[in-house]
Amino acid sequence: MYFLAIETSCDETAAAVFTEEPKILSNVVASQTDLHARFGGVVPEVAARAHLQRLLPVVDEALRQAGVRLDQIGCLAVHNTPGLVGALLVGVSAAKMLALALQIPLVSANHIESHIYACRLAAGREIFPCVGLVVSGGHTCLFHCMTALDFEMLGATLDDAAGEAFDKVASILGLGFPGGPAVEREASGGNSEAHQFPRSFMKEDRLDFSFSGLKTAVLYTVCGQDLSCSVASLSAQQRSDVAASFQQAVVDVLVEKSRHALRRTGLKRLAVGGGVAANCALRTALERMAAEEGAEFFIPSMKLCTDNAAMAAIAVEKWRRQQWAPPDLDAVPAYA
Repeated sequence: MYFLAIETSCDETAAAVFTEEPKILSNVVASQTDLHARFGGVVPEVAARAHLQRLLPVVDEALRQAGVRLDQIGCLAVHNTPGLVGALLVGVSAAKMLALALQIPLVSANHIESHIYACRLAAGREIFPCVGLVVSGGHTCLFHCMTALDFEMLGATLDDAAGEAFDKVASILGLGFPGGPAVEREASGGNSEAHQFPRSFMKEDRLDFSFSGLKTAVLYTVCGQDLSCSVASLSAQQRSDVAASFQQAVVDVLVEKSRHALRRTGLKRLAVGGGVAANCALRTALERMAAEEGAEFFIPSMKLCTDNAAMAAIAVEKWRRQQWAPPDLDAVPAYA
């Protein structure tokens, strides 16, 4: 049984082929980073047009690498939520067309929940129930994951997601796009204790997040009251110190909120996904915390942290339950 999955939720055009085990046979991603770099962030209209141009060649390449013909595919899977509505529509429309042409079932997948399922793929065994932490450019959420398909949200960001804060701080520091890897590189040479940036809700009995105040604190540290200032006024070491102190503040919040979630639920498994989970400082700190709490720690490889179609193998779980998508499946930009 072969599945073909499509992912176009943001700025990565991706397709993957996998079996019902699930075993990943191919996972092809066409990045749009170069298209958006000059804007300092993802431009929704540019992303949607790029998906239109790249999706079919990416699907062809995924089939080629898997050694599977299109007429051998038994089920289509597509991320239809959450994401940029125009980008999602490209993938959803293509998946519906292919499913209809091939006369095979279509299964929808939630992009955020798929990030946790990437941990299941990496582990090669059952990881549920667990606490799930998703940290990406658009989302920062904690979940009680009863099964692969049954999630209860424990907390989420009230403003900026962690990845969005990385992008904005990278822009403030003149480090370019994408911000996550740029800030991490800059932070490697800095002193993480040089600045005491705010850590929102750390002392409160809640599992929500807020990173807008942290971003603003970085802005005022760099510019003072002159918000038209130039980052050129900072020395190289000062810039590294700001990056390291910012990164440490984000890591501290994510680690302690995850610790709180483990203790509140009584669960002994922590699964972490999303693009920011590729940050080495965060991975190390979360692994150390999980060990202190006596919890198993699951995190995907770097390639499965960022947006991809292989993580849509969560569709296998729906296929087993025969939870088919309706013919009028639509793109849903907000996480419901």
